[in-house]
Amino acid sequence: MPVPPTKEGTAVLGDEDGKAAELWRMANLGTPMAVRVAATLRIADHIAAGTRTATELAEAVGAHPGALERLLRYLAVRGVLDRDADGRYTLTALGRPLCEDHPAGLRTWFDVRTGGRGELSFVELLHSVTTGQAAFPVRYGRPYWEDLTDDPERAAAFNSLLGADVAVRAPDIVTGYDWGRLGHVVDVGGGDGSLLTALLHAHPGLRGTVVDLKAAAHSAEQNFAASGLEDRADAVTGSFFDPLPGGAGGYLLSLILHDWDDTAATAILRRCAEAAGRTGSVFVIESVGPRGDAPHTGMDLRMLCVYGAQERGVPEFAALAADAGLRVAAVHPAGPSAIIELTAA
Repeated sequence: MPVPPTKEGTAVLGDEDGKAAELWRMANLGTPMAVRVAATLRIADHIAAGTRTATELAEAVGAHPGALERLLRYLAVRGVLDRDADGRYTLTALGRPLCEDHPAGLRTWFDVRTGGRGELSFVELLHSVTTGQAAFPVRYGRPYWEDLTDDPERAAAFNSLLGADVAVRAPDIVTGYDWGRLGHVVDVGGGDGSLLTALLHAHPGLRGTVVDLKAAAHSAEQNFAASGLEDRADAVTGSFFDPLPGGAGGYLLSLILHDWDDTAATAILRRCAEAAGRTGSVFVIESVGPRGDAPHTGMDLRMLCVYGAQERGVPEFAALAADAGLRVAAVHPAGPSAIIELTAA
């Protein structure tokens, strides 16, 4: 069979400007899957702990020695690992982020059994592009959220990853609006309570509630207790498609709506509007650029593939809000996010 251009190979006949080889490197599925398998097996952690040969590593991770050797050689050629003359592997600077304790927190995102499971939906991207629907159910037989909630390990990994993302965004969100004036905020779909914890620490007079599914709500309660906030914060088990606790000054939807299509997103906004009434506000916190657009094309394609959803800009959120009986009152910049303040129309 013809040999495609690879990093180790030479340019193919007719590829005079090298663009065919460059395009092959972009489209080649071998490298992203090799990295993800290494992350799933925690190869970097074992190497960092002193396990260095393919035979030793295979025994440690429960892999086939010969097949694992081939994977490790592949990663060494691509600069993720180094291999010495005795067949012992070490991590390069490029490979170190695959360690569990690396501050970038990439390993779980790459783990195909937990945080990286949804990424494998990209194999079915043709389905999403031709139908406009999620690819995840095509690959796994059921929607993402159903698959997640049925697996406690994946649900815990998801909530942990969400909390880590919130930790990055929280400082700008905390300073992006005068949350203290609301009196009581409800973080709808607030996960383990990371964002609400940051808001309550910054505003001693503020009270807060997380509404989320059972596992996330339990994690939020534990985090509030560990942070000394149990007297000002609580967690309610529930879905944002059902009626929400009423009467709060603000209802937060932080990185929630981009996970849902227009019909579902409008339903979520409508529930928030019902709970907020005429005096409360709804705050949509999403990745929106300075021009009010949705600048992240990679995330947009991921939302389509995994959830059948999309990234949106302010005009798109305004249209959803109008269908839910809300209007855009203001847009507050918050670092990589924007806080879109909605009030009753």
